[in-house]
Amino acid sequence: MNRMIKFVGLLATVAAFAPLLHAQFDFRIDGRDVQIHSFAQQGYALSNDNNFLSMDTTHGSFGMTDGGVNASVAITDKFRVGAQVYARNIGQLGDYHVQLDWGYGDYKFKDWFGIRGGKIKTALGLYNDVQDMEFLQTWALLPQGVYPLDLRSSTIAHTGGDIYGEISLHRAGSLGYTGYAGVRENDPYGGTYYGDAAAGDPEQSFSGKAAGGDARWHTPVEGLMIGASFADQTGIIKVLYGAYGGALLTAHSAPEHLTAGYADYIHGKWHLSSEFRRDYNIEPYAFLGTGGITNQSTKGWFGTVAYRAAKWLEVGTYNSRFYVDVPQNPTNPNSNHIFDQTVTARFDITSWWNLKVEGHFMNGYGDTFSAHGFYTADNPAGLKPDTNMFVVRTAFYR
Repeated sequence: MNRMIKFVGLLATVAAFAPLLHAQFDFRIDGRDVQIHSFAQQGYALSNDNNFLSMDTTHGSFGMTDGGVNASVAITDKFRVGAQVYARNIGQLGDYHVQLDWGYGDYKFKDWFGIRGGKIKTALGLYNDVQDMEFLQTWALLPQGVYPLDLRSSTIAHTGGDIYGEISLHRAGSLGYTGYAGVRENDPYGGTYYGDAAAGDPEQSFSGKAAGGDARWHTPVEGLMIGASFADQTGIIKVLYGAYGGALLTAHSAPEHLTAGYADYIHGKWHLSSEFRRDYNIEPYAFLGTGGITNQSTKGWFGTVAYRAAKWLEVGTYNSRFYVDVPQNPTNPNSNHIFDQTVTARFDITSWWNLKVEGHFMNGYGDTFSAHGFYTADNPAGLKPDTNMFVVRTAFYR
């Protein structure tokens, strides 16, 4: 009953303040329109046996809050600048730390060629660079096998430069492309740091580079888009290795290869999508004058189906799969995968406010160093093989 009172109170608060937050803040400087956009989300999660995403979900948790504000302005017809600040608190992650999510200058010479520089969202797979635009998505949680919320910062952005464009293929549709190179994101408030600390190996530093590309074919079949991405990343991670009395261990990917293939199809009231992601990551390491190699490779895929039943209601389901190539304990059949069957109902209360109700039915919990939401520190009695979880998430945006 107490949980229900808190949940009803949350909805009442959002209902009261959402119209004010939706108010227009666009303005002009020297005759140029400055566009201001914002979003905020609040969620609640309740699970049966395992705690998830570093939250106390077995007792019900409201610890799922995030939001951001961005501004952009066209300096000339071809040159635009913009930036977004973002903060979140997902269980033990984020701690409301305000960060520059992205900020860059963009010069578009032609439709088929443009350049960007600064801190830029990374084009990788179907949703990586738009995963915060939740109004585009049916789901309260994106498929966690490919887009784990706790590891958001691992691939979200790079600091460097992009080239991009859209090339007409005439009757064959068009081809959009992005190529990039830069320095990887480092988030000490994210799941990578939390997961290592939870495993008894607190991370001391992380650095690395990334380069890659993305191509999207908008086919002549109306509503069908097919794409592929790749990325070569390097990472140098230093941790205090708990198994050897806190000795400093240095690991580096050599390099880490990410590949993805995906498709998205919209036909009438139906929306179907799918993605496969492969992370090939072999890490040589050194400590106490010795060394070795670990295989941190993983793969995942998902398929989604959504149906717009009414202007105010969309329903959908997805199946998400995540696999660990070489788990720390190969005799444990639950540590090499996480399978998640999900059903969702999205209610569009207004054009700028929605509510999503979602059920997750999961099997497996992944490896200690590839947790994807399940952490041993949050489950001191041990992880159970099956997890059923109820999620409600409400969001406003403008």
